[in-house]
Amino acid sequence: MKRKTGLIAALDTQNAATAQVWAQAVAPSAGAVKLGLEFAYAAGFQAVADVAGTTPLFLDLKLHDIPNTVAAAIKSLSTLRPKMLTLHASGGLAMMEAARKACDEAFPADARPALLAVTVLTSLDDHALAETGVMDGARAQVLRLGKLAMQAGIDGLVCSAHELAPLRDTLGDAPLLVTPGIRPAGSQAGDQKRIMTPRQASEAGADWIVVGRPITQAADPAAAAAAIAAELAA
Repeated sequence: MKRKTGLIAALDTQNAATAQVWAQAVAPSAGAVKLGLEFAYAAGFQAVADVAGTTPLFLDLKLHDIPNTVAAAIKSLSTLRPKMLTLHASGGLAMMEAARKACDEAFPADARPALLAVTVLTSLDDHALAETGVMDGARAQVLRLGKLAMQAGIDGLVCSAHELAPLRDTLGDAPLLVTPGIRPAGSQAGDQKRIMTPRQASEAGADWIVVGRPITQAADPAAAAAAIAAELAA
């Protein structure tokens, strides 16, 4: 049975009004919108709340600090009621366990966000990882961190499309797999190095794909989002 893959539209902008326009444009086609560091730092968390009031929120802050600080940050973010919230798996087991506990305490059971652990950023390839001391490549590191995140009780992973199949083989259907670095055929890769098309990512096992510039920089963002959603549904 073909996996149902949803679209998350990444609204990477510093302008609150622009984000609102994009959110309204993609709402018929996207299951959530992503707001991250660029937007939160520039527009503030009230603007995040305003945009999230119109569509489910994938809050991509990639939390990474000592366990107590990450837990406190999650409690501070609970008023935003995100659908999904990210942290770095490389923060370690204790940090991820503290994050999960904080989510359970800070959110009502029916409103707890899916905690997603970022494995290896899609801008990093084997050479870039080797520069940081990870010598056995992206795939091995993703699997290592994915297993650790599952041990910590994390709901899912953020990973490159190229690690989807190995993660499914290793971890099964349980984790939500969210995949950035998605580029429709003919799009510019930009700073992404490990990319796939929407259909390829869906077939490889993604629950959600994250698409930003191919939508927001299109002449008609609503049409661009609709075309990606149609490709996923085909």
